[in-house]
Amino acid sequence: MKKSVTNLSYIKPELVNESEGIRAWFTLKNRTFRQSESTIKGLNLGLNTQESSSVVKKNRAQMMSDLGIDSDEIAYADQVHGNRVQVVSGGGTYGATDGLMTTVPGLTLAIQVADCAAVLLWDASNYVVGAFHAGWRGAVSDIVPRGIEMMKRHGAYPHHLKAFVSPCISQENFEVGEEVAEQFPDEFVDTDRYRKPHINLKAHIQQQLRSKGLEDSNIEIHSECTIEDKDRYYSYRREEEQSGRMMGLIQIKR
Repeated sequence: MKKSVTNLSYIKPELVNESEGIRAWFTLKNRTFRQSESTIKGLNLGLNTQESSSVVKKNRAQMMSDLGIDSDEIAYADQVHGNRVQVVSGGGTYGATDGLMTTVPGLTLAIQVADCAAVLLWDASNYVVGAFHAGWRGAVSDIVPRGIEMMKRHGAYPHHLKAFVSPCISQENFEVGEEVAEQFPDEFVDTDRYRKPHINLKAHIQQQLRSKGLEDSNIEIHSECTIEDKDRYYSYRREEEQSGRMMGLIQIKR
């Protein structure tokens, strides 16, 4: 696909090295970008938002053109806050799934978020990549550990795996009820500093990655909070129905 020239901004994981055959990005809100007919400001990539599907599809096309991604070779997850992981070999939308894994060069995996974490995993030595949607439901139902086990069955080696955990809701802003807090290990629940329990989602995911054999030097946790920075990130908790969606994307270079 021929690239277009825009002023769109993305996060590129520091652990990704394209010379090793892996490409990955996390899209930002890009609040000044807007299609003429859009109602949600920025590069909204979510078909599950209040924006018209035609606008979102144009936004996705712009993003793919910008990054040099083939529109026929991108796999989307129709996310349901579960722990299902699918092995995919072609583009399209995969129903009722929150994790995608592939060994196919050129195929891009896409996960959309707006406070949840997009977790990107890759083994550059054995050419296995995965993308996972980890909100609190996915985290407590082990979407990331399940994804790693799937990747291992397709040739990934834990000590070769690297991970990127995207900007997501911080502990300071992740207030939950007791019914949610009790599903997390106590070490990731702060009941001392706040009136209600607060969850450290990033630390929980980090521990899950460690438990599956990833080394700390191979785990990149982005420090920023989606709620705190309204210019860079969409946040469903902050914007509710006016929130768009960002995407974590990963591919094996052809």
